Amino acid sequence: MRRIVAALVLSALSAQPLAAQKLEALWYLRGEESIQAFIAHADQITIVSPQVFSMDSAGFIRGSVDPRVIATAKAKGVKLIPLVMNPGFDQPSIHRVLNNPGARAQALRSLAALCRDNKFDGIQFDFENFHVSDKDTFTSFTREAVDSVHRAGCTLSAAVVPRLGEDAGTGNYDRWIHENWRAAFDYKALADTLDFISYMTYAQHTGGSPPGPVAGYPWMLACLKYVLSLGVPPSKISLGLAGYSDWWYAEYDEKNGSRLRGSDISYARGMEILARARVTPVWDDTQKAPYAMWEERVVFQHLWLEDARAFMAKLELVKAYGLRGYSVWLLGSEDPKVWDALRTTGARQ
Repeated sequence: MRRIVAALVLSALSAQPLAAQKLEALWYLRGEESIQAFIAHADQITIVSPQVFSMDSAGFIRGSVDPRVIATAKAKGVKLIPLVMNPGFDQPSIHRVLNNPGARAQALRSLAALCRDNKFDGIQFDFENFHVSDKDTFTSFTREAVDSVHRAGCTLSAAVVPRLGEDAGTGNYDRWIHENWRAAFDYKALADTLDFISYMTYAQHTGGSPPGPVAGYPWMLACLKYVLSLGVPPSKISLGLAGYSDWWYAEYDEKNGSRLRGSDISYARGMEILARARVTPVWDDTQKAPYAMWEERVVFQHLWLEDARAFMAKLELVKAYGLRGYSVWLLGSEDPKVWDALRTTGARQ
């Protein structure tokens, strides 16, 4: 009889709809505007990651977290996982840390001390612009760092630049960005080692490229499918979402001459620019983002926005592929309506 009752109970439980798994929401923080946004919206954030620590070529780490961020994170139960970066994404600096035995050993000591002394929940690597020739060296360094950081009581993750595959392309720009930015990450090995990776599916177009979406939906989807095809578990992927927008315009100075200039801007700044130009952005349903192009003193300016509609459209990828959550650059630059949209959908930690 007891077995029958137990079976009925289990059957009834299995018939109940499972509660939707809440998403881990990581937001990157840099500067005063970010701090104020964090204080205002900390209740909707799982992890805050200030970009405040840099590692020099000798393996020493410098920087500090603003006391207001520490206090707010503690009060609101937000995990504090600051970034450690190579300053200015300097390539020679990170190359020396990875390849010089003394600098490498010091870096591992510094990482462990950073966690132990500050009692952070974790730290995240934001090492960018290192050559593909350092790919295996970075992977082995990460394995050693995990041991050091875990023993100090912290998690370790890494922000990694995405790519579509292993083809470097034929153009100079294609080869340069592949060899120095995209190809140096062994995603599967890193995911197997780290607690998770923040897969930075933004900056598809930058100030150094022609105008285009900050994070076009087809490109994001293709990057995500590629990393999943390598066997990286969805539970280890935090998908990068753009909170910022990009604006391109013509510029001249005596040193560089005339050139196209692209700038990362906040959503609020983007709307100010469009209002001044008396231009209304148009929604691109393929890229899942609004854009505008207008003539100003003969030449055209371009602006690609990441508004709340774009944010939520791309957030659907996180849900559709069962990822652990999302990582947003940059807190304070987002469309304010994002927060209402997230609250409505319950997409929180």
